[in-house]
Amino acid sequence: MIWVVAFLAVGIVLAIAAGLVFREAARLSDEPPDAVFDPDDALGWVVQHLPDIVAATLTEADVKRIIDFQMDFFRQRGVSHNGTREGPEVPLLLMPDETVNYIVERCAATGEAYLPEQVEAVMECQLDYLRFIGAIGRPVDEDEPGPDPTPTP
Repeated sequence: MIWVVAFLAVGIVLAIAAGLVFREAARLSDEPPDAVFDPDDALGWVVQHLPDIVAATLTEADVKRIIDFQMDFFRQRGVSHNGTREGPEVPLLLMPDETVNYIVERCAATGEAYLPEQVEAVMECQLDYLRFIGAIGRPVDEDEPGPDPTPTP
């Protein structure tokens, strides 16, 4: 008799657990979790995927500095946030030349000079990483109509 009660109790617990697992799986398939940026993971991924010509001219510390300044630029522009953003979700447009100039100037101000080509290569790998983890979408197609850049009153 004890075995029957124990077997029944275990069966009920397993049925409840299975129901919860299936419910969460369905919820996650409808609404995937937000991508989480891990700076250490990003640094390792970028260093591993840099073109050889650029990787030969930059140390890991150089790549980290460039990524840090790129993320600082993203924060200033409102591209990255900690999940507490208020207001409507609107597509953001990144201007690569503006970002490169910002990073080159900030690095020069800290005593490290990099060529724009080096910064561009690191930025491109960083953007590839962000696409890889699902943090950003695909680049905007020039032929597709974009959102109206004029603010609404």
